Parts: sequence; structure tokens; C-alpha cells
Amino acid sequence: MIPDSGKLHEECGVIGVYAPGLDVSRLAFYGLYALQHRGQESAGIAVANGEEIILHKGMGLVPEVLGERELDSLRGDLAIGHVRYSTTGASQPINAQPLVFRYAGGMIGLGHNGNLTNAVALRERLASSGAVFQSTTDTEIIVNMIARYYQTSLVNAIIKCMVSLEGAYSLVILTENQLFAVRDPFGFHPLCLGALNNHGFVVASESCALDTVGAKMIRDVLPGEIVIIDHRGLTSIRGQNLGRCAHCIFEYIYFARPDSCLDGFHVNQVRREMGRQLALEYPVKTDLVIPVPDSGNAAARGYAESLGVQFEEGLMKNRYIGRTFIQPKQDVRDLSVRLKINPVKRILSGKRSVVMVDDSLVRGTTSGRMIELLRDCGVGEVHLCLSSPPVTHPCYYGIDISDDNELIAAHKPVEEIRRMIGADGLHYLSMEGLLKVFGDRSADFCTACYSGNYPVGDFNSMRPGKNDLEKKKTAGNRNL
Repeated sequence: MIPDSGKLHEECGVIGVYAPGLDVSRLAFYGLYALQHRGQESAGIAVANGEEIILHKGMGLVPEVLGERELDSLRGDLAIGHVRYSTTGASQPINAQPLVFRYAGGMIGLGHNGNLTNAVALRERLASSGAVFQSTTDTEIIVNMIARYYQTSLVNAIIKCMVSLEGAYSLVILTENQLFAVRDPFGFHPLCLGALNNHGFVVASESCALDTVGAKMIRDVLPGEIVIIDHRGLTSIRGQNLGRCAHCIFEYIYFARPDSCLDGFHVNQVRREMGRQLALEYPVKTDLVIPVPDSGNAAARGYAESLGVQFEEGLMKNRYIGRTFIQPKQDVRDLSVRLKINPVKRILSGKRSVVMVDDSLVRGTTSGRMIELLRDCGVGEVHLCLSSPPVTHPCYYGIDISDDNELIAAHKPVEEIRRMIGADGLHYLSMEGLLKVFGDRSADFCTACYSGNYPVGDFNSMRPGKNDLEKKKTAGNRNL
């Protein structure tokens, strides 16, 4: 694996295509390419042709798994696709998605973005009644439950399933002739709907995938909604309606592509406004503002614009690093940072003061090394500004961190972190400043990783320092 960048990772991205007469496997392929940032461990596409579902998936990036031969073999009128990220120990071919099964109603394929918080209880209940599991993903729990609830209608089975599920799930479901898009009642993770002129429809985790395949965005799938797409067009059913939302705020801070629009907010604009809020809270007299690429770019621009300070790309990112390479030994530990980030000496040399803007500081594993790189270029003062509050609590809804020992801010005060990373100044965007960006919709977001207030699941009593094993047992099997 590439050495940990100190960032959190999204679990996966999904896409669904209904377009009779078009090359749906290639449309799904290009859509997954646009969603590659959401998962780099595995990829897969399942295609339905009216009689059966054909699947190809494997470990690797989208173009590594799906070549011309594989795409040519995936012929049909509708398709679903999936890209996945996993943490160490869970990167196994059997956990790659989509999952395809036979059940009483025929064949079904499913791709899932999210994490069920009651996965352990559901798995034990299903296993005690004879269910057999082939993978360790909670996605297979959803398939099992749909199959068990099925009697006469797949829609009714999905609705019953939604009543039993807790946590985050944005789903694409495929049958021999129908495509379903399902979003959990809180709408934790994004899912949007687009039209392919008069040829069909596309659903995807982010609108950037719609843009890539030439689909015009219609709207977001609503929290608790089931969208059915078939020869009759679109049908919408409200499976559950809680009357409140809990969109993952980290999507806007880091996960989503800046050219995406999620639930009515343009990601790039949101990030730039976060930078402006940073400037209000921490106005530094500085020579230069630089971003940590790429997710710090927009916030850094907003910060620089607000203070009228020069903005430059003082750090260059190597975008061609593969998923694996030889770990450097201790005596060349900076190599892992320099492979990914390299300072532009001509821009930085001799600067009295530089403000470096990043989206977050999660584990603190690379920030100190980047500051050392700036010092080596002759920079005097280095201030690190972060466009989000301190991450102090685990996430149980589909982010790859489930114990607070991995979170530097959960155990150390800001001043100690500043000294540890070697910065002259360190400022996190306040919770008030973050929520101000979203105006009168600030209550629509999940901020549990900052506040510890979990919208669903019995985690509110869990605070930094609680037994990790207890937390992981309660959290259940993550969709890894």
C-alpha cells in the first residue's frame, strides 16, 4: 500500500445506467473512472440483458480490472458499477462489488456505498436462521435480507429491508430488467440522478460521473427514497421518511470531487467559502498562501482572496503514483512524502511567512514532514490552516476510521499538535465557521466526527479513550 497520507478515505462509489440500445458497460466504465477517487482497491460492473446478469470485477483500478475484452463481454441494456476502498486486512477479491446472486425473484446485483451500524446483529440473526455468507461485507447482509423479504414484489422487499437497516447506505440494485437507486433515510452519502437525452437514465454517487457520460443532472435521490427505472421511465417511492437529514459533511471538505454538486451545494464553492471563514478567524500577515493539493486548493484560494494575499501552488502533487510501491527505510523516511508532494523552491525560497491550507489534520502523519520541506526551502514562518474542525471521534457510517486512537486531535490539544508538527501557527476552522458556510441548511449535516453526536446507532456514549474493542464490536462489520 502507499504510505498513509494521514487522510480519511471514503468507502466506495456507485453508478447505475439504464440505456437500452447504448453501450451501457462503457458508460458505466467511464462513470466509474470519474468516481475513481472514491475507491482504488477494486472495481466491477454488472450488466443485465433481460434474461441474466453478467458480472466482471476484480482488484485494482478501473482500467486495470476492465479492459476492452471485459467490456465487450458485458452486453445488455442496463448496468451497475462499483469502485471500492478498503483498509488493511479487508482488501480481498471476494469483497469486491457489485455482488450478484440468484434468489426467488430471479437474479439481483447490488452495489453499496456506506456502512450499516447494526451489521453484527443482522448478520447473527440471519446466520442463526440458516443464511450463508461468502464475504465479510455488510452489503451481503442487505442482499440476504432483500431475498428473505421477497414474496411478490422486489419494491416491498426493499421497503421492509430499509425498516431493518441502520446506518448509511446508498445503493444501486439491478435485476434482469430494472434498475433501482436507494438512499438511506438520513441521506448520509450522496446519490444523484441524471438523464441521457432520450436514451435513458444514470444514477451515481456524484454529479461529476453524470457529466462524464453526458447525462444531465435531474436531481439528487432523496433521503429514504427508492427510484425505479425501467421501460416505463422513472418511478419514485418513499421507503422511509424521518423528516431530517444527516449528510456527511466530510464529503464537502475532502471526499467529493470539486466539480460535483451534492444535495444542492457546489463543492468547489463550499470549499472556497470555508477558506474565507478561515481568513476571518485567523488573519495572518503573510507573504504567500499555498494549498496542500488537491483538496486544499479551493479553501486556500478563498483564504488568499479574503486577505488580498498572493496565492501560489507552492506544492506539486505527483498524480502518477500507483497503488503500491516499496516502503522506504527509516533513513529515507521523507521519500514517501516527496514521492507524492514536492515543494516548488523558486516560489518558496526566502519567503518570510507562508500560510499552508489543507482540508483536515486527521492522523498528523505527513503535515510535519511537509512543514520540514518548506523550511528546507528557506521559509521562515509556516502557519497551517485547516478548513475543518478537529476530528475527535470515529465515524461508523462509511469512513475508514473506527477508533479514536488514530485521531491526533482526540488526545492532544491544538498547541501540542502545533509543536509536534513544527508549525509556527495552527488553526482549525471552528464548528460555527464551518456550519455558517451552509446557511439555513446547517442542520442537515452529520458532524459526528467533530462533535460525537451520532444521528443513528448507540455511539453517543463513546468518547475518546473508550475501549477500542468495545467500539468495533458495537459498530459492526464495516463495508470494507
